[in-house]
This record gives sequence, structure tokens and C-alpha cells, in this order.
Amino acid sequence: MKKRVHNFSAGPAILPEEVLAEIKEEFNGYQDIGSTIIEISHRDKTFLDIAENAESSVRRLLNLGDDYKVLFMQGGATLQFSLIPLNFAHKNARASYAEIGSWSSKAAKEASKVCDLEICHSSKENGFNNIEDLSDWVISNNSKFVHYCKNETIQGIRIPYDPNFQLPTFVDMSSCLFSEDIDVTKYDFIYACAQKNFGPSGITLIILRKTLLEKCDQSLPNILRYDMHAQENSMLNTPNTFAWYVAGKMFNWYEKNGGVKEMEKKSIEKSQILYDLIDLGEFYQNPVLKSQRSINNVVFTIKDSNLEQLFLDKAKKYDLHYLKGHRSVGGMRASIYNSMSKESVVALRDFMQDFEKQHG
Repeated sequence: MKKRVHNFSAGPAILPEEVLAEIKEEFNGYQDIGSTIIEISHRDKTFLDIAENAESSVRRLLNLGDDYKVLFMQGGATLQFSLIPLNFAHKNARASYAEIGSWSSKAAKEASKVCDLEICHSSKENGFNNIEDLSDWVISNNSKFVHYCKNETIQGIRIPYDPNFQLPTFVDMSSCLFSEDIDVTKYDFIYACAQKNFGPSGITLIILRKTLLEKCDQSLPNILRYDMHAQENSMLNTPNTFAWYVAGKMFNWYEKNGGVKEMEKKSIEKSQILYDLIDLGEFYQNPVLKSQRSINNVVFTIKDSNLEQLFLDKAKKYDLHYLKGHRSVGGMRASIYNSMSKESVVALRDFMQDFEKQHG
């Protein structure tokens, strides 16, 4: 394989080299079928086996019971911003949304077009740097569900524990699923786009309680109904077969490398390498409450903001790529998902130390 840079992209993000090697080896001819995986029908037994194995891996990794349904859908996590209220808060029913960062805010904005939206908590006034305890969120008893994003990639903040609401709990875990050991039974609906932690863009994993399927709005077109996708085992229409295939490879890689608990351990270790340096002085700054800092997306600024573009330009010369913060907030962001090696994080830490010595 040709030389690879240290890829800190927030998504589409880095994949393990050994997974890429497997894909490359199989691409021109999968097993003995005489075709590539992207040339065969999604109804072919070969692909049905791939799909079944991917779901089985997800169930083992997350310890899913039979009361949960696993779906692989298209449209990214953004599509779920609309589908969730359409299906479960139809006819302008009330739904409670927390604003704890850019993505949860976008989800709330989309939901407001569909349902009677209630903002049960917002940390917007403090710059999304500190999230109130979930027990302090103000939630109406007549809400159909509670929704939030567990890890906000743009602000680099997360909710590091599981919820305990009395209402169905819907959570966007696009950037942290498989990086944190969670108790799935505390959630009723989990969704995550693939391009952070388990493959290329174009497919979204959804895990929901089967009892929710009975509550979908049956007046919607079939393509918008979760119950119809479930009835057809995620093949109501032709799925993104290649992304599904790669996702299965990633799930196998997780199982071979210690599972979710090991991924969480490594994520904490890798992120702390950068946080320790940031907290050492005043040159680099991170405004997020320490107990709520993301272990997947480390955001930081330089005290003298005039140095930030120079930082990014020099970083590229050392093969440290995609460190520019989101356009809405600026600064820098190092996304260190499960496939990111500790060596890459150390390389960034060392560069940051040298840059501070030269310009601090």
C-alpha cells in the first residue's frame, strides 16, 4: 500500500489498513462467484449472507436482545432528523429535543417542521461547552419521545453516561457508536451514519425496539416508514451494497480486536494524549467541561488565533491532514475514531509541542 497520511478527518474518516487490504483483495472477484461484490443483486444469496453476518456482528458487539430490530438504511443520519418525527410524532404530537451542539440543533430544526417541538434543554448560551445533567432537563409528560446527540463532533462534547428517561429515548450516535460501552436497554432508538466508525458514507445503522414499529405513521409513503423497512429486512429498495459489505468488515475487525470495551479504552487513551498537552499550558485551549469532553473529536484553538492557519499549513507538511475545525466554529479538530492509531495521535502531539516551542 502506498504511503498514507495521518488522517484526522471527521468523516468520511480513516479505515483500518487491514480492512482496506481485504477489500482490495476481494474487489476484483469475491470468493468464487466470478463477480465483484458491487455487481451482484442484493437478493443474491452471497449478499444476503453478508447482510446477515453484519447484523449478527452488531448484535454480538452491542449485546442486543431479540426485542431490538437492526436496520441498514440510506440517506445518512440527516434523513433520520425528518423520519423520526414523521413516524413517531405525527399529527403534530409533542416531542422533546435537547440542543447540546450543532447536530442536535439541526435535528431539532428539522423536527420543528413536523411536530410540536419542545426544547427540553439547551446549552447554546454557554457555547455548547457544558451540558446539564439529564435529570435537570424539563420534559413534558405528553411528549412522545426525547431526542439528543450523544457526541457532538463540531463542539467536541459528549454525554458520557446512559440516560434513564421515562419516555422513549432516541439518540444520534453517529460519531461514537462502537467507541463507547453502552447499555443498549437504556435506549429505544439509536442511529449512526457509517462514515465515522464503520465504513464509507452512504449507509446508516438503526437499532430500535420492535415495539416502536407498531407506532409508525401508516399514512406515510412506504419508503418513509421504519416498519416497512423492517418488514423487508432493509431491502425495501436496493440498498448501498458496497457500504453494507464494508460495514460488515468493520464489525468483524472490532470483534477481532477486543470489541467495544477495548475500543472505548483505546479512545480514552488516545484522546487523553492530546488533552494532557492542551491542559499543560495556555497556548492551546479547549473550552469544554473536562468531564464531558469527547473521546472521538478533540477540538482546540490557539490563544493567538492568528497562528491557526500557520499551524494547519505546517501540519500538512508533516502529513497531519484534515485538522481544520468545522467552518461554523473555526479552530482545529482532531477526529480520532476507532481506526485511528495511537502512533498518529502521538505524531500530532509531538508536532503540537514543537509548534508551541517555536511560536509560544
